Order: sequence, then structure tokens, then C-alpha cells
Amino acid sequence: MNGSNGWKQVLPPEILRKADLMLADVSARRAAGANIFPPEGQEFRALSLTPPETLRCVILGQDPYPTAGHANGLAFSVNPEVSPLPRSLNNIYQEYRDDLGLPLPASGDLTPWAQRGVLLLNPILTVEEGSPLSHKNLGWQRLTAAVLRATLTLPQSVVYLLWGRKAIESFFKAAGDGALPENKRILAASHPSPLGARRSGPGMPAFLGSRPFSGANRILEAQGEEPIDWQLP
Repeated sequence: MNGSNGWKQVLPPEILRKADLMLADVSARRAAGANIFPPEGQEFRALSLTPPETLRCVILGQDPYPTAGHANGLAFSVNPEVSPLPRSLNNIYQEYRDDLGLPLPASGDLTPWAQRGVLLLNPILTVEEGSPLSHKNLGWQRLTAAVLRATLTLPQSVVYLLWGRKAIESFFKAAGDGALPENKRILAASHPSPLGARRSGPGMPAFLGSRPFSGANRILEAQGEEPIDWQLP
């Protein structure tokens, strides 16, 4: 896990060893001819850009985009040149505009969020081209679950934006059934995909109209923290 900042200090040594083994597995698959995303060296980019000491919000995805040139190591994010944007990201941007009153960003690159303390974490960190969830059994969830557990022990306030049942399940599978610390809060909504963005369910409002960005800032400010600057170029 080279370049993953302070995460090495808050994750169990056995998890770090397993992460290195999984990365070696991915490297072997690349050497055998598999096209795997994100590109080599970006597998831990979410952790590198958002070290634990800067963390204020977690957004959970699923696995990287399986399309060449899209994935950049951050959940829901794509490289700046990607056009058209993935449909889930389009809906995220629609909600961003409606929630915050900001103009639509010029690209789908969410790197500024990661640099401002928003951990954009996919529970599964790699994928093979054209095959969603192809690495679901590789073992990445052991690492990312440990990351989620570690976030619960951090001293600062953290808001978890959980979009869709899979994100909610991933979080609670990692966190367990115990009560969350007082300074850790969840805002759940449906997934921003075209199939889910307008659907609500028990305890889970539709994504569109859920106002997650201003909601996260209200929670942080109520706990004496600075709000997140969500504006993207």
C-alpha cells in the first residue's frame, strides 16, 4: 500500500499484508494480458488522496468503471476527458446543482472532493475491462471493510453518504450492529443510477431530491466542524 499516507497507521498489519498480496495478484493478471482498471498505480488512489487526518465524509461506490479510460481510482469519478459522463454521475451532478445551486462541473473528475476530505471508496478496488464485479471475489472487501471500521475510530466528525442498498450493506457489514459514535452520522438514499435515482424505500429517500451535500455540511457544522467545499471546476 505504498503512498497511502496515514492509513497504514490505523489498519491492522495483517490487512496491509493481504492488500499487498491482492495487488500482486492483480499485477500477475495484468502480466498475463488482462486489461484491469484503474490503471496500475491508482488502485489505492482514494486512500492516498484522503488520508485519515483529513477525512470528513465517506461516499461508497461499488467497483471501478469497466470501460477503458474511465476509472481513476475514486468512486463515481472519471478522468477529465471522459464524455459523455456515466449516467450515475450525471444524476449526482444534477443533485449537486439542485442541492447547492452551483453550475454543473466541466468534467467528471471528483479529485477535488478527495483532496478536501471526501473518501470516494469503492469496496472492490479493481475490475477487468467490460466485466463489472469481475474482481468481487479477489478479497478487496477485507481491506475496504477495515478502512471503514478505522474511520469509526477517528476523533473527528464523519458523515457517511450511503447511496443504494449495496452501499448500506457494505457499510454495516464492516461496522457491525453496534451504535455509531456520536460524531459519526449516516445519510442514506437510493442509488444515483437511472434505475434507482427516483426510487424511495423504507428509511431510504430517492437520491434525486435527497440534498446529500448540504445535509452533510449541516451535520458537520452542528458538530462544530467546517463545512466541505463541494464546488467543482
